[in-house]
Amino acid sequence: MNKLLCCALVFLDLSIKWTTQETFPPKYLHYDPETSRQLMCDKCPPGTFLKQHCTARRKTVCAPCPDHYYTDTWHSSDECLYCTPVCKELQYVKQECSRTHNRVCECEEGRYLELEFCLKHRSCPPGFGVLQVGTPERNTVCKRCPDGFFSNETSSKAPCRKHTNCSAFGLLLTQKGNSTHDNICSGSSESTQKCGIDVTLCEEAFFRFAVPTKFTPNWLSILVDSLPGTKVNAESIERIKRRHSSQEQTFQLLKLWKHQNKDQDMVKKIIQDIDLCESSVQRHIGHANLTFEQLRRLMESLPGKKVTTEDIEKTVKACKSSEQILKLLSLWRIKNGDQDTLKGLMHALKHLKTYHFPKTVTQSLKKIIRFLHSFTMYRLYQKLFLEMIGNQVQSVKISCL
Repeated sequence: MNKLLCCALVFLDLSIKWTTQETFPPKYLHYDPETSRQLMCDKCPPGTFLKQHCTARRKTVCAPCPDHYYTDTWHSSDECLYCTPVCKELQYVKQECSRTHNRVCECEEGRYLELEFCLKHRSCPPGFGVLQVGTPERNTVCKRCPDGFFSNETSSKAPCRKHTNCSAFGLLLTQKGNSTHDNICSGSSESTQKCGIDVTLCEEAFFRFAVPTKFTPNWLSILVDSLPGTKVNAESIERIKRRHSSQEQTFQLLKLWKHQNKDQDMVKKIIQDIDLCESSVQRHIGHANLTFEQLRRLMESLPGKKVTTEDIEKTVKACKSSEQILKLLSLWRIKNGDQDTLKGLMHALKHLKTYHFPKTVTQSLKKIIRFLHSFTMYRLYQKLFLEMIGNQVQSVKISCL
């Protein structure tokens, strides 16, 4: 009994192997009237049709399909298929007819095929974002925005966007967002200087090494992709692009990135060194107690666009005397786009002599300039920044020089 079972299993195994064995070219059965036998003839390849069946003495004869006809598989038919003559309304030819392919039609951009009609992709209303963008084969898939996200537009492409993190920009949350509206931010948070200095002198000196001489259109995206840790989201990047000049965009991006990654060991080291730098700057400039007229003269001596008298008045009211110069320098940098504040100060010092400016203040400004240009800051840049963001940013920056 066991012997019979064993033989049966071997026979079954051989049968399966024989029936599943692939042959090439593929074959088909044909009755040959000359020999009265069933023959295994070769099928015809794509792009041809069967002209003559095989015989005992001759292989299958295939001939090319005529123009506007095709076959796209191995077959045994004596006819080619006629190509689709024209595409339907709102379709375009994605692939032309050939001997091996039918003409392929596809719905125009923004439409998909449904029951032989090209229908417009669905637009997601406010409060809903695009989960899957529509294709020529399927409609848009919308999804209600979850907590912490919103969409305030009707769109067939825009996903839900994350609510603005007000504290990341040093602002207070005055109205919480919902599924159709973003958070509303205003004012300065308690964690920032009351004076409202956006990017400090030390941050500028440190971040400036990431600013190329010439900007490429996608520089900010390259920098975002190269920075380690938590990435700055696309919405924040677009907001930075809208609000700031090219150089200032890099400063704002790096400041936001620094805030989002403040718990990383490497970023902690950067923050620690920037804090030490700022303490040193405060020691040099903190004793300066300039009058309104002296502040105005200092701003007048800077090159480029001038900080207005109104801005100086607001600064005097909002800032402590030790912060007023730093605040006004921050305003000057923002007004003058891609200017270097330290170079601006060097220019100003040459002209302040004619104003009989307090010598202690000019000496303090000179010390700050030397300190920020010192080898310590350069080494900080080399070790903690350039190596951290990697070769990609460095190579792009070098190519822009």
